[in-house]
Amino acid sequence: MANTNITGILEKMTGKDKDYRYMATSDLLSELNKESFKADQDLESKLTNIVLQQLEDASGDVSGLAVKCLAPLVKKVNEERVVEMTDKLCDKLLNGKDQHRDTASIALKAVIVEVTTASLSEKILVSLAPQLINGVTNGKSAEIKCECLDILSDVLHRFGNVITKDHAYMLTALLTQLSSTQASVRKKSVSCIASLAPCLSDDLLAKATLEVIKLLKIKRAKSDITRTNIQMIGALSRSVGYRFGPHLAEAVPLLINYCTSASENDEELREYSLQALESFMLRCPRDISPYCEGILNLALEYVSYDPNFTDSMEEDTDDEVQDEEEDDESADEYTDDEDASWKVRRASAKCLSAIIASRPQMLSKMYQEACPKLVDRFREREENVKMDIFNTFIELLRQTGNVTKGQGDIDESSPRWLLKQEVPKVVKSINRQLREKSVKTKVGAFSVLKELVVVLPDCLADQFGSLVPGIEKALNDKSSTSNLKIEALAFTRIVMASHSPSVFHPYIQALSGPILSAIGDRYYKVTAEALRVCGELVRVLRPNFEERSIDFRPYIIPIYKAILARLANQDQDQEVKECAISCMSLVIATFGDGLQRELPSCLPILVDRMGNEITRLTAVKAFAVIANSPLRIDLSCVLDHVVSELTAFLRKANRALRQATLGTLNSLVVTYGSQIGSSSYETILAELSTLISDGDLHMAALALELCCTIMVDRRSVKNVGLAVKQKVLPEALTLIRSALLQGQALQALQKFFAALVQSANISFETLLNSLISTAKPSQSGGLSKQALFSIAQCVAVLCLAAGDQKCASTIEMLKGILNDDSSTNSAKQHMALLCLGEIGRRKDLSSHIQIENIVIESFQSPFEEIKSAASYALGNIAVGNLSKYLPFILDQIDNQQKKQYLLLHSLKEVIARQSVDHTGQSELQDSNIVKILALLFNHCESEEEGVRNVVAECLGKIALIEPNKLIPALKERTTSPAANTRATVAIAIKYSIVERTGKIDAILYSEISTFLMLIKDSDRHVRRAAVLALSTAAHNKPSLIKGLLPELLPLLYDQTVVKGLSSMSSMTGLSLGKLPLNVWTHCWITVLIK
Repeated sequence: MANTNITGILEKMTGKDKDYRYMATSDLLSELNKESFKADQDLESKLTNIVLQQLEDASGDVSGLAVKCLAPLVKKVNEERVVEMTDKLCDKLLNGKDQHRDTASIALKAVIVEVTTASLSEKILVSLAPQLINGVTNGKSAEIKCECLDILSDVLHRFGNVITKDHAYMLTALLTQLSSTQASVRKKSVSCIASLAPCLSDDLLAKATLEVIKLLKIKRAKSDITRTNIQMIGALSRSVGYRFGPHLAEAVPLLINYCTSASENDEELREYSLQALESFMLRCPRDISPYCEGILNLALEYVSYDPNFTDSMEEDTDDEVQDEEEDDESADEYTDDEDASWKVRRASAKCLSAIIASRPQMLSKMYQEACPKLVDRFREREENVKMDIFNTFIELLRQTGNVTKGQGDIDESSPRWLLKQEVPKVVKSINRQLREKSVKTKVGAFSVLKELVVVLPDCLADQFGSLVPGIEKALNDKSSTSNLKIEALAFTRIVMASHSPSVFHPYIQALSGPILSAIGDRYYKVTAEALRVCGELVRVLRPNFEERSIDFRPYIIPIYKAILARLANQDQDQEVKECAISCMSLVIATFGDGLQRELPSCLPILVDRMGNEITRLTAVKAFAVIANSPLRIDLSCVLDHVVSELTAFLRKANRALRQATLGTLNSLVVTYGSQIGSSSYETILAELSTLISDGDLHMAALALELCCTIMVDRRSVKNVGLAVKQKVLPEALTLIRSALLQGQALQALQKFFAALVQSANISFETLLNSLISTAKPSQSGGLSKQALFSIAQCVAVLCLAAGDQKCASTIEMLKGILNDDSSTNSAKQHMALLCLGEIGRRKDLSSHIQIENIVIESFQSPFEEIKSAASYALGNIAVGNLSKYLPFILDQIDNQQKKQYLLLHSLKEVIARQSVDHTGQSELQDSNIVKILALLFNHCESEEEGVRNVVAECLGKIALIEPNKLIPALKERTTSPAANTRATVAIAIKYSIVERTGKIDAILYSEISTFLMLIKDSDRHVRRAAVLALSTAAHNKPSLIKGLLPELLPLLYDQTVVKGLSSMSSMTGLSLGKLPLNVWTHCWITVLIK
């Protein structure tokens, strides 16, 4: 719109008719929000003046629209104009009429929110801050002071670091307001100083803190001023965090003293003191350590502080007597509106929660001292406080779960063991709360139980019976809310999933009715949760198909009908639809043998849900559940339709759907393969062949596994074999050339070739030639190293699947390639060595005379890749027959100095391939290990870095097999005078730290400090090796080093310092400088923070 039209709008905005003014202001707001809007200086001036004028409009609607115009206006005018606007608004706030002050305050806040640039924020602060401070200090009314403090708090929160030169002046002015006679001014001053505090220098922060502490030390100060100063202390610690730490020595004793010596009616003083102590616990976790004991005792004392109420109720094991007592208590409950002691109890509960959250090392102490007190306080009479008590106990449970994850509960001092002892008391106390009338209380009680089961999954086996009435009442009572039903159902689901089914068998009759009724609830979240619980109920009723531990037959039809009602209903929430489908699939898979009459009407509904895009994925998974049932459910009425639908889904773009479809088809073929027609198989194979590529290796693996299942089940069908040959095999041969192929996809490809040769549809020779041909270099270049290894592994699997005769002939063929001295035959020789190695790893090749000598002759090759492949082959052949080939390798290492590096690599393959069987014994004999260790330790001092690295890796791998022998031997060599030996030992430890747990962990835990302290070694290479070992520990087993970090981190940080010019010019020196810093950062993030 042209500027002339804007002028027209401005004229209407000054008219007498308020409706015209409103519409014109609305039009202006629309124009200002347009990106194309631009204004010259004159128009900017008119716009700002008229909008500011509209703020005082007699019509509230017009002034409200004018406030909305300010936000886009700030973005459209220049910075000087914005400063001018803020000055005028501030003037209206300080000197304007009372009725316009609120609007001016709102408008000023709206402008400040839109300020984003540093230059504009500085200009506004320079102009605005002195005016606001002046408004606070120069005798204005309390209302004006509060508005100024409120706006100043916003300004300082956003831009407090912009004008540091004025911090001292502002801080002095604000501190004086803490002694104001108006409570509202003091409260706003606390907030304002807290907003300023993060930007203050350490000196000014110390000044502010010491000033407040000085005021707190005045014993005869007014109580309301004292309360404000305590609030200020808490606000400062929340605002500046660890920077408040140096002042805790003075602050904590003061607050504890105020809390204990306050008059009986001064509950707020105690509340504010406890809130400040809570803040110290959370924001200054390191510096508060010496005072934790005192704060814990204080919080425990006041969590039951209730001077106006005497609870003499004695616990009674008789439920009826208990109910009567509780009814009396409810009737005579103390109700005084002026009683504020609940605030103290609430603050104490939150303080306890802060101690638990920030001090996981105190968990055992918390169970001994705090847990009984919290359980006793579950009977708190004030509902809001009771919720905080529940939340504090839940925090205790969560911290227990976090700290003790993966640990047992054998140690009688461990938090888990201590919690287990408290379970009966907790359940008894919670049961009392489940009988309360308050819905909120019962919701909190179920939340506690739910968290308890998450931390101790099997803890309610003996107590569940006592909780059944509470669950029934929560689900059946007409006064129950949806939230209560959801919590009760969620608890029931979790407890059923985590306990033995036999625990619930005595209570099935009592629970099944309320659960099935909840399925018909009007609120969809209740229905969905009830359906999930029903799924667990089905598993509980029939956990074992071989034997019947409970007569489940009476429950089958009621469960089926309740779920069917939801399954057949299309007009309901998606979550309910999905839960109904999943639950019905469980019912069919578990009770299908008792539902033969019902299945013909139910299964078509599930098929229909496959046609709906919203429920399609869930329905696909449902048929997988049914197909995997040991009952072999009769699906003949829908099987063809299901297979047809699933086959079509393989073309869909939805990855999760294709993934689920492949799994379901696999299950269907396994169970119902003979009922599926050959034409359907051909279509399936054609569709799944398109999924075999390195673009999605997981999907490729699933597709190949399905193909293998089809071949195994339908190997005699000619059309299936032909479809595999024409559609799947070409894609498999393309995939095998990928440099990305690994893991599950590579294993699936190996199974595919094994199944293919066994199906007798394609000859072994054809498959072998196809695989060997893929290894030939193409016009675009040779294959990657990973691709060659993949091909070799598939060749080995193919040979073993074809039988001994085919395998022997293939080995002879590969030996012939190696005996060919032609220099043009290097690619074939490379492939032949890899194939021999892979075959030798899986099969004893000792019947092939002199094969080890033939392989070792390739060490003389001029090509590095052939020498490396020969080393790999020799090591893997030795794995197939250790007793024959390992002594040969060890002898060669001693006698063939020139081939030592390659032979050590062969030895590394032998060691790395050693699997530990279920008895914990390695295939390596003790005598062999002794010889290997002697040989490896002899080469620790080698001048060749490559040799030392291989030796270190071998030592690390042997340490995983025989930690009792290796760790002490390695530890002994950390004091070796040879730097190369010390470095090799450190690298060996690096290789011994792997993600999986093993018997080495306990030994490493006690000895690892010796190796990691090599960080302060005099030799740079040793230090670098120790840093690498620390990095591996931080990534794979952070628990090993957590206790050592206070000592290690300073040493690690010291390695980041550049020491002399040589390290700047040396690449090794540079890498040592960067590496420690990266490891240091990772230790903080992974170990300390988590």
